[in-house]
Amino acid sequence: MRHRSLLILTTSVTVGALTLSACGSRDDKSGGGDSGEKTTVVIGVDAPLTGDLSALGQGIKNSSDLAAKTANKNNEVDGVTFEIEALDDQGQAGTGQQNATKLVGNQEVIGVVGPLNSHVGQSMQKVFGNADLVQVSPANTAPELTQGPNWQKGQKKRLFGTYYRTCATDAVQGPYAAQYLYNKRKLKKAYIIDDKKTYGAGLAGTFADEFKKLGGTIAGTDHINPDDRDFSAVATKVAKSKADFVYYGGEYPAGAPLSAQISKAGSKALVVGGDALYSEEYIKLGKKNVEGDLATSVGAPLETLDTAKTFMKNYKAAGYKLPYEAYGGYAYDSTWAVIQAVKAVVEKNDGKLPDNKDEARKQVNEAMRDVKFSGVTGEVAFDKYGDTTNKQLSVYEVRNGKHKPVQTGTFQES
Repeated sequence: MRHRSLLILTTSVTVGALTLSACGSRDDKSGGGDSGEKTTVVIGVDAPLTGDLSALGQGIKNSSDLAAKTANKNNEVDGVTFEIEALDDQGQAGTGQQNATKLVGNQEVIGVVGPLNSHVGQSMQKVFGNADLVQVSPANTAPELTQGPNWQKGQKKRLFGTYYRTCATDAVQGPYAAQYLYNKRKLKKAYIIDDKKTYGAGLAGTFADEFKKLGGTIAGTDHINPDDRDFSAVATKVAKSKADFVYYGGEYPAGAPLSAQISKAGSKALVVGGDALYSEEYIKLGKKNVEGDLATSVGAPLETLDTAKTFMKNYKAAGYKLPYEAYGGYAYDSTWAVIQAVKAVVEKNDGKLPDNKDEARKQVNEAMRDVKFSGVTGEVAFDKYGDTTNKQLSVYEVRNGKHKPVQTGTFQES
């Protein structure tokens, strides 16, 4: 329940906050202000910085870094300098939990951005919840993280009041893809495969439920080990099923070879997946074998949003070696949300954070409930569960070696 409105930002203020001159370097930590005294506030970032999913993780880290640098350059919070502490979870729940404990133990950490994977996010929630340390994920899409394990039965319950996210969930992403394939592409026969992870299995489940409701046929179902790369047995089953397409709930390291082996088995079925296939790495791994494949992703394409133009320009000017990838804009907005929550607390406390670090964390978490601004990905705000109020989604098709947007919209109940 909201007891007070701590922060209302206008579009003009936020867009201005995104401005970072092209001459600003990645090492610029200046913050402005007249007092000369600065409090260092650390924002933790957790993502897979090495391993198969590192392209997505590095994009998250770099985008969070850009948000912090922008806040410092513009003196977004008077008297506060923001720094990023990025930790590598390697896509592993156990490592993510260890990272969460480490971030809680650093008294300068006032909030955390990440992680990428939903199962990693689950492992971190209780650690942050016990410490009143706010967490904002740019990429976790499993509905149960905000709405509890019985959300599909209509029994929604927020388990951790410190957890937020800036991306839409699989509760809308899977059904949105089902409606597109059934209604727009007129594809009626699906083969469902998932990698047994929280994200993949959940996404495949919501897709299958909606596809069947629309009248589609499930030609077969299978599970794969995401660490495997030989999917010939499953590919043969797909070919024999005569399915129009395969819906894969999983990530690009296994998704790309799976698609290639389905084609090699003689099937003309295209492969469709969620936001974890919407990566340049999917195309690099699959090459020509993934032409025509589809992926949904959260939000509208950044290049179509006026609010994202400054971000894209500044990201390029900052000289990061790797692209911002699918979640860069959401990572920037997640970081900016933490910054705005800090700003609200500073303004409430006569220009400074509470000296007691536990109290500071508690107040920042409380302030997050009312954060609202015009961000890179559109309007950023959170509902009573901590979910984003922005429910836009897009469908992308691999054409000539690039993900090309073919539809953007909002999921409508069928």
